Amino acid sequence: MKLFVPLIVPLWALFSLAQQAAPSKSCKCELNPTEKAFPHDKLQTAEGNATDCNTHITPQKALELESLLLGLEKRLTQLHSDVSVLEEEDDGELYGVLSLFVIENEMVEIRQLMDKLNSTTVEHQVLTADTAQQLEELKTEMIKLEKFDTMEVVKGRQVNRHLKSALETCRIGVNATVAPTQPPYGTCQRGPLRSITGPGVNTQGEFSGNYAYGAWGRDPKPEMRKENWYWMVPLTSSQYANYIRFYPSLSTLIIGVSTPGNIQIASSNPTTNTIQGPNNVLYGSALYYNCYNRDAVCRFNLTSKSVTSVQLPKGTRYNSKSNFCHLEDCYLYTDLDLATDESGVWVVYTTTEALGNLVLTKVEETEPPTLSKTWHTSVYKRSVTNTFLACGVLYATRYIDTNVEEVFYSFDTTTGMENFKVNIFINKVSPNIFSLNYNPVDQMLYAYSNAKMVSYKALFGYSDRYFS
Repeated sequence: MKLFVPLIVPLWALFSLAQQAAPSKSCKCELNPTEKAFPHDKLQTAEGNATDCNTHITPQKALELESLLLGLEKRLTQLHSDVSVLEEEDDGELYGVLSLFVIENEMVEIRQLMDKLNSTTVEHQVLTADTAQQLEELKTEMIKLEKFDTMEVVKGRQVNRHLKSALETCRIGVNATVAPTQPPYGTCQRGPLRSITGPGVNTQGEFSGNYAYGAWGRDPKPEMRKENWYWMVPLTSSQYANYIRFYPSLSTLIIGVSTPGNIQIASSNPTTNTIQGPNNVLYGSALYYNCYNRDAVCRFNLTSKSVTSVQLPKGTRYNSKSNFCHLEDCYLYTDLDLATDESGVWVVYTTTEALGNLVLTKVEETEPPTLSKTWHTSVYKRSVTNTFLACGVLYATRYIDTNVEEVFYSFDTTTGMENFKVNIFINKVSPNIFSLNYNPVDQMLYAYSNAKMVSYKALFGYSDRYFS
């Protein structure tokens, strides 16, 4: 029995029969496609133009122009102030000559800055015009290329992507109640700290290295319209401070244009309510810090300009009796380390009862502040150089060398589990990190390192090493 399968091919849709040979063992056909050949070269050109746009237009270019404008504004203000002083106090002799010399130098700097600003502005204008023209040409070219998609392949792929996304959402929903393969870690779903990248920001700000010790960062719970503000507390060489300084953006911090400037906490250094030590944090428009000459946490309310405090447990070590240390140095007045995470404010310290090991206590956001639950660890405080918290997990660092710091230890407050093999490294820009704090809003670590303000990105995720 023979089986014949008919084969029907719509040849008229693909070509026309132009020539056929006489009845013999062979035939010749000429193909005339009805569709035009796809212009792959034009597609490659369009892809290249799109890549150029992404390369040339970057946030750094906008930051460069903003920084130049802020720098010019600062120098013009200083020039106006110096000229006013000269007009009031000119004695016609040596003072006037020196003042004129200073003003002349300032005018030269302003002229150089204006030239740089003009050239940068012209470059940006040309770049903007060129990019706008390229985008218009790219749009026109893509419209032309879409005409070749007669079988709606691109549209079909878009539909497929939407279907895959919907399918994945459905799959996640179905499997949402499946028991986790790993035990919970911390108070956040994203898991423990996995790595630290950076540094990102690396600047001395307006003080150019005059303050080796200090702290800086952003408020995790800011007031409305102050979400992008940065703060800084520069400490004297004796590790005291009596004010906090604010900047309305990162670029103003780098350039050194402070608004509203210094907000005074105490009348002088050192005295009652003076900030003692570098481990300070800002949370909910209040600065938390180690009270001067006391084993207590002070809270400075930025709205009421008032200071309240809470006493730490009896036997708490303070006044540089139990600092953060490494083999070559100990950091003055680091007995108390204030920290922030997703849940609020914490204080890290040690007591005589704890035999020098780290103690962690939650600080409640009240006025005056109060203490809630306390946890005890088995890591010796003087073997640690810094601590920070993220998702209810305490992390401790130690000094490796002048270039590297290691996050070697973690303590989970939800389970009480300790891990001495975290093995996460921080690339330093200076030998010592005097303060280190985590901000849950941008998941950044803010470090103050030998007069430099440095930021790092914290990355989270589960790994088997945390449960071994």
